[in-house]
Amino acid sequence: MTVTAGNRPIGSSVPSRILIDSRFCGRLRAVPTATDFEQLLRGASLRVTRPRVAVLSVVHDHPHADTDSIIGLVRGELGDVSHQAVYDVLRALTASGLVRRIQPMGSVARYETRVADNHHHVVCRSCGAIADVDCAVGEAPCLAASDDNGFVIDEAEIIYWGLCPGCSAVSS
Repeated sequence: MTVTAGNRPIGSSVPSRILIDSRFCGRLRAVPTATDFEQLLRGASLRVTRPRVAVLSVVHDHPHADTDSIIGLVRGELGDVSHQAVYDVLRALTASGLVRRIQPMGSVARYETRVADNHHHVVCRSCGAIADVDCAVGEAPCLAASDDNGFVIDEAEIIYWGLCPGCSAVSS
């Protein structure tokens, strides 16, 4: 499996089991360590700092977490860290392709480390739960728009909406 940060390949020394590819989801060989996250940061040409390692770890362990949740979890791990420091780290990780930022309509920004594949999201209209959905057809079919209007398309974002199992059981 080739590991990428956005569309850029990351060095072969980076542990590929960390950036989750949907085909391998659920088959992680090991729990990532701080050293694994440090290698990811170096592979993306980012300086390794305690806040960056902590934020990357939290986002990995809590996919689709919002910024306030990430701040709370990072503070639980590091102690005192400013809101601005976490925002800056999230911006750097997103820009480098190590983290993906999603923002479903009516929701705050959320973050995930599942960046090495083409996947979409399903959002519960009632409670706001978010889950990953693998692409129905395969390798990035949604990048072939019926009319690209001259754009060079490099990403498509599809969000499915409905009720999660818990909310649909309550409404039945």
